[in-house]
Amino acid sequence: MKKHTILSNLIKNKLVAVVRGKSPEEALQVSEACIKGEIKGIEVTFTLPGATQVIEQLAMKYQDTDITIGAGTVLDAVTARIAILAGAQFIVSPAFDRETAMLCNTYHIPYLPGCVTITEMQEALKYGVDVIKLFPGDLAGPAYIQAVKGPLPHVQIMPTGGVDLDNIKTWLDKGAVAVGIGSNLTSLEKLGSLEGVTEQANKYVAKITD
Repeated sequence: MKKHTILSNLIKNKLVAVVRGKSPEEALQVSEACIKGEIKGIEVTFTLPGATQVIEQLAMKYQDTDITIGAGTVLDAVTARIAILAGAQFIVSPAFDRETAMLCNTYHIPYLPGCVTITEMQEALKYGVDVIKLFPGDLAGPAYIQAVKGPLPHVQIMPTGGVDLDNIKTWLDKGAVAVGIGSNLTSLEKLGSLEGVTEQANKYVAKITD
């Protein structure tokens, strides 16, 4: 039931903040600012040195809550295992990797690989993937989900890249089960402060609950 519960939470809450940051401290602060703004899905990317430490601290703090902590930009099974042992509840990759899929299945952890083509998606589904990360989302566009669901009506898609306040409702209306939001939500350079991140998070939550 562990995998099912995690997936249910991600799909129910619909918003995943993709946190990069320039340091572990900044990533922790941005994650907390997103959570303060009612975002319940946090993806800490492995482009950040010290990502394991951030995941571990967040996972420990928010265990037994409705906050779901995951790892992003996971390129291989070794990194996936490190993230899972640190407490990551879901694993996200920019592309599909068979070994990572099998490892996540072993640990009963959701794996969300980046795919664009029907062929890539079909391959991922064969290896037990439940949710496809449509990446880069800005190149595909919301209408692409509707097109994919013609031949693959059962596929569950979470776009990442190109999701903003103006188009988030369109993505969801076209069939996205959730969305990953990066710099439009988590960049201190764009938003100016942690308070700005929290305000932006509140705006995203308001958009999907209107």
